[in-house]
Amino acid sequence: MKRVLLKLSGEALAGDNKFGFHEETVKKVCAQIKELLDQGKEIGVVIGGGNFWRGRSSDSIDRTKADQIGMLATVMNCIYVSEICRSMGMKTAVLTPFEVGAFTKLFSKDRANKYFEKGMVVFFAGGTGHPYFSTDTGVLLRAIEVEAEAILLAKAIDGVYDSDPKLNPNARRYDEISIEEVIDKKLMVVDLTASILALENHMPLYVFSLNEENSIVNTLNGKFNGTKVTV
Repeated sequence: MKRVLLKLSGEALAGDNKFGFHEETVKKVCAQIKELLDQGKEIGVVIGGGNFWRGRSSDSIDRTKADQIGMLATVMNCIYVSEICRSMGMKTAVLTPFEVGAFTKLFSKDRANKYFEKGMVVFFAGGTGHPYFSTDTGVLLRAIEVEAEAILLAKAIDGVYDSDPKLNPNARRYDEISIEEVIDKKLMVVDLTASILALENHMPLYVFSLNEENSIVNTLNGKFNGTKVTV
């Protein structure tokens, strides 16, 4: 695989802090991205906003406004991780589907492709730019638009299980599972909208643990330890 999109949760960036950023965790992620760039890979990154905002759990705020705050949280996360990448010698760009002054560039497929061709890490911030769509849907949409070969889902869990391993010690991890089965069994690897996009556009997903040493690099170099969601 040459071009992939990496999806990181905001919580993953927070590490044990559970809020904000844990710089050492982010540096480890960026070091792996740099190693892949040096191998000639093209890396796009989408980051959730959960380390700053979980607006959908609030009954006091209008859903549209809560989602807009969440979109801005993802912009902050992408700018931060972009700057850590730059400190390691990488060139980066942060693209958003809405204007954020001079902080980012507006997303277009042509612009993203130009940046990929220049060897830059391309951050896709701000989700889809619309409420009621998660960053799961955002990463599928961007991956399809820029014709990525796969999506890497780096999570706190090491794959897809038939039940919650925190609640069921006998939960079984799948080495491979189809997106149809994910939908039928409501396994929620990504949300339902994103799952349908993956199904209709034949976009494979690789689910693995961010906490495992060099897991991002290993996934792209044939040492994958997780669950492949096939299409």
